[in-house]
Amino acid sequence: MTTTTASRVLAHPAADTDRAIRHFLGRLAVETDVSDVAADLAAGADGVLVVDTRAGAAWRQGRVPGAVHCPTGEIPAHGRDLVPAGVTVVTYCWGPGCNGATRAALAFARLGIPVKEMIGGYEYWVREGFEVATDAGRRVLPADDLTAVAESCGC
Repeated sequence: MTTTTASRVLAHPAADTDRAIRHFLGRLAVETDVSDVAADLAAGADGVLVVDTRAGAAWRQGRVPGAVHCPTGEIPAHGRDLVPAGVTVVTYCWGPGCNGATRAALAFARLGIPVKEMIGGYEYWVREGFEVATDAGRRVLPADDLTAVAESCGC
């Protein structure tokens, strides 16, 4: 006698392709990842301003090179002055267990400024082996073998 096991994945069927396309395009419109941000910064791409939204102590501990510092609570008062016209802001906070970058992105959006959230935050920036800046200079911390690959994941 053959026993079959019901799929937990398929307990709720996949969305139709039109709905899936709208969903994933929507996510890509408001999110980016550390690899794409690193590539843009390395290439000197125009039109992107990376904003570290953490507190001062976290900023001093380490940050994305080239990022500017504006804690989330200061965005309503200073966000417009920080962002040149025609630029899209990329917010980040500590990591995926923190929604600070989401709150910061919302604050920029409420100011009418185009914005994306860098998923993974500073944690994944470090874990993927990208250079960090500190008040003492720049350095690379050891990459996490589970997140960093020798070349590129190909995505």
